[in-house]
Amino acid sequence: MKKEYRNPRELSRPGSYTHVVSVSGARKLVYVSGQVSYAADGSIVGKGDIRAQSEQVLKNVSAALEAAGAGWGDVVKLNAYMVDMNAEALSAYREARARFLKAGQFPASTLVGVTRLVQDELLLEVEVVAAIGSARPAKKAKKKR
Repeated sequence: MKKEYRNPRELSRPGSYTHVVSVSGARKLVYVSGQVSYAADGSIVGKGDIRAQSEQVLKNVSAALEAAGAGWGDVVKLNAYMVDMNAEALSAYREARARFLKAGQFPASTLVGVTRLVQDELLLEVEVVAAIGSARPAKKAKKKR
């Protein structure tokens, strides 16, 4: 599988995302539904705290990726939706996200400010698309004698 990260000169220089990520020869695409800061028991982690919610949301995305045999290095597209977006909230989210993403391999990304998510206490939702490695050559079957 080949991934190309491109930032055309005609577009502004991004800091923590890539304008264009192209993938060829992927064996599998993984679509992860929007994750929020629910703990495994369904309770909300970090009510009113964007930093704590960012951390939990990204941990939840990690668990979803792992369940599909993928990791953050496979993520090619990331969409995030933030309630009450402001400079402080954006900084907290970016700091958390930086611990999960590898420099130089930032996915194509979109961040949208929204007025509300599915529950009032939720401040962030993140969904991703991942592309997993190239197809492996089939092993030759051994002849039985």
